[in-house]
Amino acid sequence: MNSPSHVFDQAVSLRLVSTGVFSGQTSPAYQNMVGPFGGVTGATLLNAVLSHDELLGEPISLTVHFAAPIAEGEFEARARPIRTNRSSQHWFAELVQGEEVVAFATAVTARGRDTWSTTDASFPEVPPAEEVKQTPMRQGAPVWTRCYDMRFIEGALGGQPSENHPSESLLWMRDEPPRPLDYLSLAALCDVFFPRIYIRRPKLVPIGTVALTTYFHADAEQLRELDTAHVLGHARGLHFGNGFFDQSAEVWSADGRLLATSHQVVYFKE
Repeated sequence: MNSPSHVFDQAVSLRLVSTGVFSGQTSPAYQNMVGPFGGVTGATLLNAVLSHDELLGEPISLTVHFAAPIAEGEFEARARPIRTNRSSQHWFAELVQGEEVVAFATAVTARGRDTWSTTDASFPEVPPAEEVKQTPMRQGAPVWTRCYDMRFIEGALGGQPSENHPSESLLWMRDEPPRPLDYLSLAALCDVFFPRIYIRRPKLVPIGTVALTTYFHADAEQLRELDTAHVLGHARGLHFGNGFFDQSAEVWSADGRLLATSHQVVYFKE
């Protein structure tokens, strides 16, 4: 964890109740249209895993299911290892309010090994973060957007669709105020991307993320080296229909290292 005085660390903070059981509270700073910002909910569940005294290794993947609306106030986060192997560990975590599971997650942690490594995905050609102005959020934007410095290159809300992919966004981003990057903040950043249906067409409809999977490609030391630098986000939608759409995203360091990838499925109503 970083400084407990930072608004993000306050939002994901947990108090130990018993082995694998923690108490926490939603943060007014990260409120979304309905309930808290999903990225912070996912980071909180991951924090329960990383705070467990049986933890093995570092995060490899995290899949969060948003099962019900999360009310403002207290909650209980529970995490337990389901299977521990020689170098990997499988986890189940849940967020409970009033004995009702409102969100749950599966995760994999592992000890890294030195192996052959390459990245087939391509780092986009973009201007550096310092040459892109911070994008002001439109009036009525959810409160949580104030917690991020977003610098859109293309694909901002209300902007012109991309020539190549109309649901595509490219932006530099980091916590606001700046905060050193770690697994928790990276997990939250993977959900910063606005719903692709809002980028694809200029019409607001009720939406809600159903499930979000994040894959972590950087180790803790690589994240520490980035400190408070902006990271590049690249998101696009893939299919829209039957009341659901999916979107994928990549998060890159400025020097072209792929830090994380994510995929989520979102409900929409009209």
